[in-house]
Amino acid sequence: MSDFTTIDFEDFRKSWLEEVQSGNPSTVELGRRFALKLVTQWLDSSDISADLIYCDGSGDGGIDVAVLDTGPDEVTDDTAVSGHTWYLVQSKYGAAFAGTSTLLQEGQKVIETLDGRRPRLNSLAEGLLERLNNFRNGAGPSDKIVLVYATERLLHDDEKRVLTDLRAMGTSRLGAIFDIEAISVETIHARLQEVEAANSAKRLTVELNAQLVSSGPDLLVGSVGLSNLYEFLKSYRNETGDLDRIYEKNVRRFLGGRGKVNKAMQATLRDAPERFGLYNNGITIVVHEYEQSENNVKLAEPYIVNGCQTTRTIWEVFHNRLSAGGTGVNPETEAWKLRAAQGAVVAKVVKVGDSGEALLQAITRYTNSQNAIREKDFLALTSDFKTWQTELARDYNLYLEIQRGGWDSQKALQNTTRDAHQFTKHANAADLIKVYGAGWLSEAGIAFGKNPPFLPDGSVFKRIVNDVDSDGTPFGAIDLYAAYLLQEATASMGFGRGAAKQSRRQTRFLFLMVAVDLFRDVLSRAGKATDHRTISASLVKALKDDTAKQALLDQAAEVIDGYFTQGSDDNVFTEPAYLNSFNSDLNAFLKWEKLGKSDGDTPRLKSAMAINKAVMGRSIGGSSARDIIMSAVDLETAQN
Repeated sequence: MSDFTTIDFEDFRKSWLEEVQSGNPSTVELGRRFALKLVTQWLDSSDISADLIYCDGSGDGGIDVAVLDTGPDEVTDDTAVSGHTWYLVQSKYGAAFAGTSTLLQEGQKVIETLDGRRPRLNSLAEGLLERLNNFRNGAGPSDKIVLVYATERLLHDDEKRVLTDLRAMGTSRLGAIFDIEAISVETIHARLQEVEAANSAKRLTVELNAQLVSSGPDLLVGSVGLSNLYEFLKSYRNETGDLDRIYEKNVRRFLGGRGKVNKAMQATLRDAPERFGLYNNGITIVVHEYEQSENNVKLAEPYIVNGCQTTRTIWEVFHNRLSAGGTGVNPETEAWKLRAAQGAVVAKVVKVGDSGEALLQAITRYTNSQNAIREKDFLALTSDFKTWQTELARDYNLYLEIQRGGWDSQKALQNTTRDAHQFTKHANAADLIKVYGAGWLSEAGIAFGKNPPFLPDGSVFKRIVNDVDSDGTPFGAIDLYAAYLLQEATASMGFGRGAAKQSRRQTRFLFLMVAVDLFRDVLSRAGKATDHRTISASLVKALKDDTAKQALLDQAAEVIDGYFTQGSDDNVFTEPAYLNSFNSDLNAFLKWEKLGKSDGDTPRLKSAMAINKAVMGRSIGGSSARDIIMSAVDLETAQN
């Protein structure tokens, strides 16, 4: 598809800001939109709004937006734990950012707020501070409170030094739970660039102190001390402002980038760091080029493609131990540092040079082969998603965004390159997988409550991409396109955060499930097949016909609106599980994995759906909703 390596940052920035600036928003709204879009792309999530708090304004305590990230909550390894992170975002868009003075003043304000030294807060900030205090009191070793500066451009060296000073101040007063990150539109742009696209003069170079020897012209093998590895990661973060970027080529980055750590590794690092290398398989770093001297090696554009969990665990343990603040000497910490200095990790450094992506993908695949990673876990690295991207562009003129920020690059390419494909429609691949899972697989509860099951190596993701119908047809572009049309139709019905109708604010995924279930019933009553491929192909036909689309969507919306109306015959507030199992907690109930699965789990919902299925067969003006929908499906079938 499109070659983003031709897009410079200024063109990307202008395209990225179009959505933020549209509609002439107020200054406050501009800042909110900027922060929300940037944090959404940085965290690779479309659903952070589920626990989003706006505090900006007078008495905000220096916090514009707060986001709670509970991390990956689907873990196949029962020795793994997931930390929770509060991101406290300061939106510094445009004139709101004035360099080092802004960073220092606003950072001090946040630290004082968290330390209880700013008494005059607005009601939203007060409520947030209460939650943060409770969070700190019950925090585990992997939990974090991170101050995030959101800017347009990367910070300069003097600005990075201010962050280092603020980090030391924050950890001194709040402990190791506190940290600081700087993200920017340029961060997102950098993530989208390929290693070989960078100018050699501009390539990121980070020094690694390690004992490595050559094994052929493109491979270094040896060991790196735990302390030296921590310093390398710290230098990388200081240079880029984004430690996660080093895992950009790692198949497991999304599952492990921000909190999934291994208890056994943690225990070894805490109690016997000198033995760490005996128990660990080691790490693999790919680079564009390396320059070796006696005790160190300079790595150009390094990526960790195997060892994400290992290096993140080392980072967390060392960061908590060595960056907790304090001016005195802790004998226990000093003794631990001496033992840690004896610990090491086996390391391989591989030069890919101009061999580029193909060699890098092969290295990533084979260095991860000792893990129980199935073939479909490598979709982001191999051709499937790229194939679907090509097919959706060719057959439906739809741009499939494989990585967040890709659409902004595509828009910039279209604005600057006359011969580029001029897309007007786009969709994010991860979002469509979630739509498909909620609708076709009836996983509305999981979709509302979690992201990891829908990402590579997730349980729902595997069910989707490994799904093959009876005729051998696999999941493909037609399924993604059907999910796209249903996603657009759902938005047109006013479902989602900020919906005008209360009943539609938390029920987007439930609506998807209901709509597909009603459609499946229409096909079944017409004697049609109801396998997933047939549903997708038929749904595309129905949703392209305005009359059929409205007949289906109106009936699905009727189910939702009635179900969430107090006093209706079949409403959520009388569901046995809602009352007894969830103690009338609607948010928790809507995240239930059994939501809508059976008559025994949600009898009121199933009853409401049964009634509406019957209503769809009633003739009004000579035609029923079923007739209208099947007419669209059969008409296009006949035309084809």
